[in-house]
Amino acid sequence: MGKGKYPHLLGSKWTATSDTFGWRHFLVTNRKNEGATVFAEMKSACGPDVRFWVNAKALKDRRLWLPGWVLLADLT
Repeated sequence: MGKGKYPHLLGSKWTATSDTFGWRHFLVTNRKNEGATVFAEMKSACGPDVRFWVNAKALKDRRLWLPGWVLLADLT
């Protein structure tokens, strides 16, 4: 069986390009497949109570998400 879509999604770190629920830095803590669509559960690195699901395809949009944790000063 192949690796499938987004094989390195779990545990990956992301920076939102704008405030998302008041935070910018997130970890992928879970994933789920619904048909051909993959979803990632995002958890804030600083506010552990902040969790939400996002279509993993949206993480490829560099206008919304950047891989890794980017310094806020580097976002401007």
